Amino acid sequence: MRMRHIRLFAATGTAVAALALTACGGGTGTEDEGASRPTATADTPASKTPKDSAGGSTEGTGGRTANGTPVARTHTSGARPSTAPAPGGGSTRTGNSVVLCNGTNTTVTAQPLNRPLNHMLITVKNTGGKTCDLPYYPVLRFDQMQWAPQADEETQPQAVVSLAPGESGYAGVLLSAADGSGTGGMTAHKLTLAFQGYTPNSSGGPSATPALPAKGVYYDSALKVTYWQQDLDAISNW
Repeated sequence: MRMRHIRLFAATGTAVAALALTACGGGTGTEDEGASRPTATADTPASKTPKDSAGGSTEGTGGRTANGTPVARTHTSGARPSTAPAPGGGSTRTGNSVVLCNGTNTTVTAQPLNRPLNHMLITVKNTGGKTCDLPYYPVLRFDQMQWAPQADEETQPQAVVSLAPGESGYAGVLLSAADGSGTGGMTAHKLTLAFQGYTPNSSGGPSATPALPAKGVYYDSALKVTYWQQDLDAISNW
């Protein structure tokens, strides 16, 4: 599979540079990354039943579409209510007291997996008092690397992942190519994870620095991530 990388420090004028990653301890961020005022997607009205991409109802299927794909609850993609700044560099969806998940209101863990081979699981738990959103996918930086892995577009959920207090969201990481086809392999001992805002490549607030194993983790040019998922089953076979 051909890899595409996001150059965090390329002078392209895009908002990727806004995701400059700030080292912080204990899985929480300590510095506001200067998030802009993004727009948010609105809650799906309770009176309406979520539908899958083919127009089928998910009612009675346990939050899954007709083909069994987990459906992240909450927001439709069309509505864009105004937002206001929130503490910690996030934003609040007007009238709903929902903020962005980031290093100030979550704990983050990074767990290398034995199966699938060369994979790692990222878990984000909402430790705040408000529901928080996880738009898009995590932006990862191992040690001092100057690029961030691209996301697997096939893992994009149908709606923004939203975590009530105490709930967890997930993302998978492919660290290296199992067949040895990856290049530039090295062992990392530090991981910084940045959160995105409601617009692609915008800052969602302070980053997190989940601990890695003492021996570090090996990665190469095959490095890529999934989108955030509400249900771990959605990426269990990724």
